[in-house]
Amino acid sequence: MSTLRPNAGRVALHTFLVLTCLVWLAPLLWAVFASLRGYADTATHGYFSWPSTLTLDNFANAWTQADLPHYYLNTLFVAVPAVLVTLLFSSLVAFVLSRFSFRFNLLLLMLFTAGNLLPQQVIVVPLYRLYLLTPLPGWLSDSGYLLDSQFGLVLIHVAFQSGFCTFVLSNYMRTIPHELTEAARVDGAGVFRQYWQVVLPLCRPALAALATLEFTWVYNDFLWAIVLIQTGDRMPITSALNNLGGQFFTDNNLVAAGSLLAALPTLVVFFALQRQFVGGLTLGSTKG
Repeated sequence: MSTLRPNAGRVALHTFLVLTCLVWLAPLLWAVFASLRGYADTATHGYFSWPSTLTLDNFANAWTQADLPHYYLNTLFVAVPAVLVTLLFSSLVAFVLSRFSFRFNLLLLMLFTAGNLLPQQVIVVPLYRLYLLTPLPGWLSDSGYLLDSQFGLVLIHVAFQSGFCTFVLSNYMRTIPHELTEAARVDGAGVFRQYWQVVLPLCRPALAALATLEFTWVYNDFLWAIVLIQTGDRMPITSALNNLGGQFFTDNNLVAAGSLLAALPTLVVFFALQRQFVGGLTLGSTKG
């Protein structure tokens, strides 16, 4: 009987995990199923019915009707700079917090971490007014202000994501032996050279993991894109999916196809950095 208990527990655990996976995958699988059906088919038989035909027309219509290539570029113009600047600034702060001891070291780390605890919706109104009154050079914004500019959207993402990245990178950098930077200091390396040539190359797994997460979060942002971008041609792809909705009715099959097309870049980034992503989640989990 004692040999059966671990097996029964393992079966129960695997059953629970399989059911959890199915619950998480159900909306995605249903979106794929709906995107392959025509509007007339679902209007006649309902969404909970066996399809009479399967078609890829919804993907072609979503690609052209929503002008997805244009909005892909808009999103990349926001996501790529936001991720790069966030990782750069966060790694600089994390290097200082992990390599130097000073009076406000812990307080500074708590300040960066506490920024993630603030609900973004709380500051929508004051931030909107701030963006409305903050001028920008003409080459950064056609309106002359932070509001309705992609540069302003990059800034808000950098501000909100830097705290989390600083927390992760500072803990990761603490696992790197101090002897490496001490040896570089003996060889005449300055502080920035220690950061750039010694510590930062060793943080590639953590940076790859954070880059994957940050790109996904920034790419999928909907709140700030709606609040801070007012011109339709400047909106990222998550906001542009609203163009697939009609005035009097919405073709949910078309919206499902557009949503799946919009999610493709995040899948590409994840599979490209999958190995580094998994390594970054495990390395640095304990202090050396």
